[in-house]
Amino acid sequence: MSSTQQQIIFCRLGRVDYNRAWELQKQLQQHLVTNKRSDTPRDIPHVALLVEHPPVFTLGKSGDASNLLASQAELEAAGATFVRIDRGGDITYHGPGQIVGYPILDLDRFYTDIHRYLRDLEEVIIRTCADFGIEADRFDKGTGVWVTKEDGNERKLCAMGIRCSRWVTMHGFALNVSPQLDHFNMIVPCGIADRGVGSMEMELLQKLDRNEVENRIAFHMGVVFNADVTILEADDAQAWLRMYLSDKSIH
Repeated sequence: MSSTQQQIIFCRLGRVDYNRAWELQKQLQQHLVTNKRSDTPRDIPHVALLVEHPPVFTLGKSGDASNLLASQAELEAAGATFVRIDRGGDITYHGPGQIVGYPILDLDRFYTDIHRYLRDLEEVIIRTCADFGIEADRFDKGTGVWVTKEDGNERKLCAMGIRCSRWVTMHGFALNVSPQLDHFNMIVPCGIADRGVGSMEMELLQKLDRNEVENRIAFHMGVVFNADVTILEADDAQAWLRMYLSDKSIH
């Protein structure tokens, strides 16, 4: 664990194809791993990507493919794709109206505890929901953030699944702000058949500004992880990522 305050650069990238975002995550993860394994490791910034994906269903490495209920023809009719990926967890949906966050953090500079990391990610989302008047919590049905005030009618607002290599994280969370909830009927979300899925706008019965929600996520990441946070927008974010990944001094 580092004694200095860590820096997290949030890159707000807008609509990004799933596979393109996955490849970028792998590059960023490897960059942080290479830094920490170099002869002179530096406190380079951690990165968090904020994106929105076209409709896609992703299945984690320990997931059950039978939880995809739609046929290939039905996927194509919905304009959706299906991708098997390397995170933990089961099947989930990403699409327009979701905030998908991919923190690429070197946990060696925070703490080396995966369970704590997941609980801290949940805490970030719980606090973000509270900022907009939504009472959300953890639920014993699994990792993530739920509306739990009605027994038997719990609704998942945010799914989570991560991968960690040499204590550097990738993948992350998908917060439902205003997605098309019908798409969740094409899967057994996260492999949990007896509970539903909700969204922030459904809970509030009002529209939300996506950027405002993302800003609160970044703020609470800074508080929960005791980090200095900067948000970069679109072209500035892309330019910074190119510069960051081209830094050969750590190789």
